[in-house]
Amino acid sequence: MLQFSKYQGLGNDFVLLEGRRGQLPHNITNPDPNWVRHLCDRRFGIGGDGLILALPPEHGEELRMRIFNADGSEAEMCGNGIRCLARFLADSDGDPPGRKWRMETMAGIIVPELCEDGQIRVDMGSPFLDPDDVPTTLSKGSSPLPQGEIDLDGSRLQLAAVGMGNPHVVVPVNDLQTIPFEKWGSALEVHPYFPAKTNVHFLEILDRQTLEIRVWERGAGPTLACGTGACATLVAASLLGLSDTEATVILPGGPLEISWPYAKGSVFMTGPALAVFDGVLNPELLPSTTLNQTALAQSKSSPVKDETTQSTSDGIATTQDLVEPITKANQSNSSSLQSDECMNEEAQAQVQKFLSSTSLDAIINIATESLEERTSSRFNRDVTP
Repeated sequence: MLQFSKYQGLGNDFVLLEGRRGQLPHNITNPDPNWVRHLCDRRFGIGGDGLILALPPEHGEELRMRIFNADGSEAEMCGNGIRCLARFLADSDGDPPGRKWRMETMAGIIVPELCEDGQIRVDMGSPFLDPDDVPTTLSKGSSPLPQGEIDLDGSRLQLAAVGMGNPHVVVPVNDLQTIPFEKWGSALEVHPYFPAKTNVHFLEILDRQTLEIRVWERGAGPTLACGTGACATLVAASLLGLSDTEATVILPGGPLEISWPYAKGSVFMTGPALAVFDGVLNPELLPSTTLNQTALAQSKSSPVKDETTQSTSDGIATTQDLVEPITKANQSNSSSLQSDECMNEEAQAQVQKFLSSTSLDAIINIATESLEERTSSRFNRDVTP
């Protein structure tokens, strides 16, 4: 059975899968977009703004993050998503405040940190201000970032583009409540100005330390929050002379604290990330061929307590006996990402023996016990002075 966790950052919610030990099969670590869409469907799947995978590193850091939007496309980075992943790791491992993680992402190395109050502070790296790096076909204007204007339905909109490892356009407006948000957001997302599409942020200036935005997220549509978007907004507003280099950015889901010290170097984002629930995927929600590969991998962290799998007197192997050949088979070719092919005949036979000799309730217990341990650890840490 495949365990998952659901986390949210200011209402931007994600399905998270643990795969740091290389235990996830190829069709999970490199998912079909149709499966991601089904998983993120709020009626027929778990529901979420995206899927996040915690994976082994490829370049010597602690772990690698992959994030997929609800439409199945892969995103370079997501500020709310990386906060959710950091909190998930802290909850899973029992990490105390001050813990930092160096995460490999498509946007480079990102470093989140668990704060004393449970929030996550993230060094988001330096913004991209050259048009080719955003990417955008807009040219640099009077300030050092790509700028332009566009006519939408007779309204002239000023545009400022910023890259945070993923593309953003910031659009100052007088009143967020009166704009045709969905019409403008969907049009700008796919406008030729942005060859890789873009996240869209409509900005209302409340004062120099308080900015309010509405978010149209690339690949997801309207969302309650966007961490990289809040960072891009602060960068654009400060360079346009509309705000200071440190401000509260108010999103529909709540506020984020964003700072860009001295208008250079890294942008820092601080905000919450909270667990929503843990669960186990119904086998019918898994991609084809995944059940056989993941049913035993999950049992590594929690032994089966069903008598049929603990006793060898009737010829049934123990859980450890079943796990080892599959683990070795999966690890044998992990670098080539060929999990589907690497399971040898012996491992396949062991899987089938396990599935045929173990009740569904016992398999679910494997996952449930480790989820209960993690939830208890999270609770005990959060209530301890």
